Amino acid sequence: MSESELINGIQTGDKRAFRALVDNYQRMVVNTCFGIVHNQPDAEDLAQDVFLEVFRNSAQFRGDAKLSTWLYRIAVNRSLNHIRNNSRKKFWQSLEETFKGGRNASKEISDYRTDQAITEEQRRELLHQVIDKLPEKQRVAFTLNKYEDLSYQQIAEIMELSLASVESLIHRAKKSLQDQLYECYKKKCI
Repeated sequence: MSESELINGIQTGDKRAFRALVDNYQRMVVNTCFGIVHNQPDAEDLAQDVFLEVFRNSAQFRGDAKLSTWLYRIAVNRSLNHIRNNSRKKFWQSLEETFKGGRNASKEISDYRTDQAITEEQRRELLHQVIDKLPEKQRVAFTLNKYEDLSYQQIAEIMELSLASVESLIHRAKKSLQDQLYECYKKKCI
């Protein structure tokens, strides 16, 4: 099924076309979401939300961009909203723990990791934490480039930015990651 047939089928409510859309793009959408939220179950839930949004709003797809670009945009926006919502929840939970006199569990984990040899999983988690500290646009551009292997031009289309802006965002993201990981190395946390 061609992309235009797929789009027409989805817009007319053809279940076969929607199934083909999910089959063709599910891995891409889940990987994009995972690259931003760093949690497989959340990424899978977000991917379902992305496809539901596509199904509900298929009439709004104008065809100005490729279908994959539209899906990337939705996946990125859903993932960023998820992070924003979870950040608020974590803030209120930590505030509640503070007033209850509880210790912050992430501090305990951080202390433990500094004193112990870090496994590959812990290194991955550390990298995800450092990526999560990047400003939003840098994080999205870097994630789409490194996790999804998209070209700078494709990222520019998805993020609706100039090519030069994307190049700058990715350069600054790499520099920031390098600096933060080097600081961690000096502190012997890896």
